[in-house]
Amino acid sequence: MTQSPAIPLPPPAERRRLREAQSLTQAQVAERVGVGRDTVRAWEAGRTTPRGRKAQTYASLLAAASATAHEVTLRQADPTAPLTPLTPAQAFDALYAFCAPALVRQAYLLTGRRELARESVERAFQLAWHRWPEVAVDPDPAGWVRATVYECALSPWHRFRARHRHPEAPPADPADRALLAVLLRLPPPYRRTLLLYDGVGLGLPETAAETEASTPATANRLLHAREAVAARLPDLADPALLSRRLAEVAAHERLRAARPPVVRAGSERRARNWTHAAIAFTVALIGATTFTLHTAPTQYNPPVAPGATVQGVPPRAAPGALSRAELDLRTKLQRAATNGPERLTPDAR
Repeated sequence: MTQSPAIPLPPPAERRRLREAQSLTQAQVAERVGVGRDTVRAWEAGRTTPRGRKAQTYASLLAAASATAHEVTLRQADPTAPLTPLTPAQAFDALYAFCAPALVRQAYLLTGRRELARESVERAFQLAWHRWPEVAVDPDPAGWVRATVYECALSPWHRFRARHRHPEAPPADPADRALLAVLLRLPPPYRRTLLLYDGVGLGLPETAAETEASTPATANRLLHAREAVAARLPDLADPALLSRRLAEVAAHERLRAARPPVVRAGSERRARNWTHAAIAFTVALIGATTFTLHTAPTQYNPPVAPGATVQGVPPRAAPGALSRAELDLRTKLQRAATNGPERLTPDAR
């Protein structure tokens, strides 16, 4: 049976190896997960795949086993070194190696773009490394990263990027191409709900919590998404078959994730750039404030009051041709000046 790419689980043979590396029996694993021993045997044989809360518990158990195996490997490489707990970088690398391949495939099913899927996973793990003290103590670090990957992949700001204005090459298989086209026609909340429930295998309450919706609303989204897929692809009306087809679509694509040291270095470089930008902005703000203080006036100058109309004074005439009354007035004044008294001249004596 093909493993669902959305479930961050190692291959069946690796599951057994990790369990044995932690010196656990199938009965002990079954008791911790809350299932029967035959169920654990079927998981390790690859006949079935866990779902819902059992999948999360089983994945966390295997992740702890993977970290223990890594520590044992380090111990075998240097027997004289004291046995110490994993460093933050080693714990981050273990989480990345455990979850990144599956998350890249999930992001591809959400977006239909290979490069965007890889960028979303790298960005989510960069944020996880930046907030590692918070993520390390989270009850479900894989779920924390998954939610961040989905938010990055479905961000509406990608539409303004030049590289995302043109469609990407679809899958080569016609069946995969048809299923991916149907998924991309769904609204993002419906697409995310369908992938979490039928792809990842989360239960309905867990899916509702991760999508920040009520349980009835999540159930309606799931039903409408399944109906939309079944309307265009009647062969996928069975949810079990749809889950398997989601695994096959992602498994046939060449989706690569960067190495953990590259992601950690990118996170640290991004943090440094933001720090430098914040310092530069602060310096510019201080400089602008200082310049304003030195150039601002030191006393208050009241504004000039606006002019007021004086009663009884005729308005000044605008330049232009004189009116009839003005012409008569000018003629009268000229005549009065001609008939006036003689001009007085100063006496030299």
